[in-house]
Amino acid sequence: MNEALRKSIIAVLTFGGGTALLCILTFIHINQGSVSIPTGTIIDSIFAPEDTLQHHTIRTLRLPRAVMGIIAGGALAVAGVVLQTVTKNPLSSASTLGIHSGTYFAVIFSTVFFPAALLGNGIIVAFLGGILTFLIVFILSGGNSATPVRMVLAGMIVTFLFSSLTSLLQIFYENETAGLFLWGSGTLVQNDWSGVNFSLPFVVIGLVVILGSTFKMDTLTLGDDVAVALGQNVNVVKFVSIIAAVLLTSVTVSVVGPIGFVGLVAPHIIKLIGYRKHLPLVIASFIWGGNVLLFADVLARVIDPSFSELPVGAITALIGAPWLTYLVLRMKRSKYGEENSAVMAGKATMSMSLKVVIPLLIGIIILTMIVSLASGNYGFEPVLLWNTFFGESNDFMLGLILDLRLPRALVALLSGMVLAVSGLIFQGVLRNPLADPSVIGITSGAGVGALLTMYVFGVSAVWVPIGAMIGSFVFFVFVMILAVRAQFQPTILALLGIGVSAFGSAIIQILVVRADMGVASALTWLSGTTYARGWSELLDFLIWPVVILFPLLLMRIRVLDTLSLGDDTAKGLGLNIMSARFQLALIATLLAAFSVAAVGAIGFVGLIAPHAARLLVGPSNQRLLPVTILIGGALLVIADLFSRTLLAPNEIPSGILVAIIGAPYFLWLMKKRA
Repeated sequence: MNEALRKSIIAVLTFGGGTALLCILTFIHINQGSVSIPTGTIIDSIFAPEDTLQHHTIRTLRLPRAVMGIIAGGALAVAGVVLQTVTKNPLSSASTLGIHSGTYFAVIFSTVFFPAALLGNGIIVAFLGGILTFLIVFILSGGNSATPVRMVLAGMIVTFLFSSLTSLLQIFYENETAGLFLWGSGTLVQNDWSGVNFSLPFVVIGLVVILGSTFKMDTLTLGDDVAVALGQNVNVVKFVSIIAAVLLTSVTVSVVGPIGFVGLVAPHIIKLIGYRKHLPLVIASFIWGGNVLLFADVLARVIDPSFSELPVGAITALIGAPWLTYLVLRMKRSKYGEENSAVMAGKATMSMSLKVVIPLLIGIIILTMIVSLASGNYGFEPVLLWNTFFGESNDFMLGLILDLRLPRALVALLSGMVLAVSGLIFQGVLRNPLADPSVIGITSGAGVGALLTMYVFGVSAVWVPIGAMIGSFVFFVFVMILAVRAQFQPTILALLGIGVSAFGSAIIQILVVRADMGVASALTWLSGTTYARGWSELLDFLIWPVVILFPLLLMRIRVLDTLSLGDDTAKGLGLNIMSARFQLALIATLLAAFSVAAVGAIGFVGLIAPHAARLLVGPSNQRLLPVTILIGGALLVIADLFSRTLLAPNEIPSGILVAIIGAPYFLWLMKKRA
């Protein structure tokens, strides 16, 4: 077969086959619904409409939804093409760079505080939020000198931050944001043609601008210097292209919510076929983006035939997260192989003595616990606390402190300790300073297991920790398999962790919608909270890991130091590397599972505590372990105190507070080391 014929066949399959598949998926999509409508009636309603209920159902409900799916999927795919070209990052998309989370937060923020600004579906607000988010990620990851890994990691951390702030607003302003939870997970539900009519002009404008810039983007792929030599104004091309990409993203978010991974999957399908020139790449990506999103929506209604509306954004994450994993593994040698160093490993800036650090941290914990016991809805009351224990007996206050405040503070203390140690072990085992139960997907696995136990199998609460452990263990095995494939390269593992975590989060979203949890309670549980935790959580979930697993780890902690020397050196010292990694990672997984069972999915503690410990006492794990334990405990006790008192009598979930503290800290670290 000659080259011209082969290219013709590929073009026919890509464009003709893609368009045919789009027509087939559109027909299947329209044919889905709670009421079955004959095929002949569907065809008649499109080509020869009549004033009947069935024809109106198809033309005003089902057809707009399918058309919106094509427009949104195509727009997100084209935005992905542009972002990948401009950032020179094959993993760029609106979801991986945090643009979705920024646009979503901007819309929620305006809904609560500036509802008058939500003109035209809130597109202006969404657009400004998307541009601002892109600039934050671009600058913090190093600007034009940013590596693909650093940019995606910055996007991940910005996503954590904005997602936490969004959840906070949705919890405290549940009435104002009512109905936005499903939209925030991504949904194509349309009640008429208004969404299509609104979005179509903006999408057309964005596409025209991008199609007019395709030749200029071709020159960008040759490198900035070559593009300048060919007469291109590189900064103007990048600016115009990014504005058009964010416009396409923000208009889709304003109508259908943040739907992730379409901008990653569709362009790479076309690139794998062999297209590199931007004109055919953009056109084909639009067609196949529509296919990906329509297929996801069809699949959502196959998974849930009750038509209670699973968020299509969760289904695209189920498809896209494995795709991201595949892309990272496929490109690891050519694209990321040289980046073996830690992205932001904490370095010892002051090697303080343990005799100073440990008493200081214990003092902070005790002081915070006392303040916590003395604080309630009426503020800080130390005299009342003193009188309760050493003055006149006050049975009510005694019961309040001993049955509510004290066990809750202890739950926060031990949960923080457990999560911090889990993060320390994962960072050592995976040689990845960004490893943390929440980042690499272990926490998501535990959440999936816990929710399956509660809402699918419907067993008693006693079995929830068992479900959390099984879920975290399944995800742990998967992460370890990927780690072996990635040869434990830190940067590769960080990217793979994003995929695993997104996959688990998508399953959790689906379970939350299916279980019909209240929005506030669902978000609170997913964010992680110490609210209403007491002696039962302490005794059932948290005493055992401290009593059994901590001493076990203490005996094995030197293995982490040996692993840090590198595989060859560790083997030379007689260490069975795979066995040691598996055993230590299993302990870390069990610790994370116990924590999720007790307080939900609290993130960032396992990231912040080991880093802060390294800054204080250096890299030796034997010195790090006690300091990490105490910093983790102190961090969550302080977060618990503020969660109760900052907006009393209302509560902020502790996990959200930790994320709001942790995300800026890591963004600062990234900027410092850029």
